[in-house]
Amino acid sequence: MSKRGLTMGAMLAPSLILIVLINAYPLVYAAIQATHNSTLTSTGPYVGWDNFSFALSDPGFWKAARFTLWFTLIGVLGSWAVGLAMALLLRSNVPGRSVFRVLLLLPWVVPMVVSATSWNWLANTHDSPLPALARSLGFDDVLFLADPTLAATTVFAFKVWGAFPFMMMTSGAALEAVDHTMYEAARMDGASRWQQFRHITLPLIARPTYISWILMAIFCVNDFPTIFLLTGGGPSDATNSLVVYAYRLVFQNFQPGYGIAVAFLMTAVLSAVAAVLFRQIRRAAQ
Repeated sequence: MSKRGLTMGAMLAPSLILIVLINAYPLVYAAIQATHNSTLTSTGPYVGWDNFSFALSDPGFWKAARFTLWFTLIGVLGSWAVGLAMALLLRSNVPGRSVFRVLLLLPWVVPMVVSATSWNWLANTHDSPLPALARSLGFDDVLFLADPTLAATTVFAFKVWGAFPFMMMTSGAALEAVDHTMYEAARMDGASRWQQFRHITLPLIARPTYISWILMAIFCVNDFPTIFLLTGGGPSDATNSLVVYAYRLVFQNFQPGYGIAVAFLMTAVLSAVAAVLFRQIRRAAQ
């Protein structure tokens, strides 16, 4: 190695060592706790893979896993569809595009506590605006966060509403890189708007789209505030995601070993999903 390389390595080494130690210690300690019947104050006896096997046979784990799957799919694809539609709209000659662009970023910019409190005010009680609107339209008394199906639907809608500005920004940046002359050539060949979108827009923005999907999938799987602040995982665990389930196990049921094992299983699945999408990114780059 050259003298320059040795000098740069020596300069980077303290930061690299610090980063490794900061990330490695919690990971190793969590792995130790996941293989022990631990408490919040002690490691406890060694149980091997019992916490993992118990999770895989626990109905509560699978119920939380199903909700997490739907939450992630709807959060990723729903926010991408809305975000892409808004990005395409903002590319057209809409009056006041700059104002609309700022307004559409508000769901992403506003603190989660404020957004969740606002949605609770809109839907949670008998006198909230949404139940009152439902009654005025002739429906029965509807409490959106008290019914399991409606609560899950509300959580999905809240996630899409809060996440689409991120997708709008990434899609907008990808669309800016598309050569406009390709659309002009397609129009001269008689291609419709749908054909232009399908055969030009989607293929050319595929790579940044997959990257945004990976990031949003990570955000959704690890999204604790959205669910905890809006429904707390209820009613009847209908909106209980894996991250909320793990939190409850550790800090409410005082089962850190089992809760951390659930978190490791969640991480393994998320890593597999990311690997599949990374493969799609490589294919899109070819």
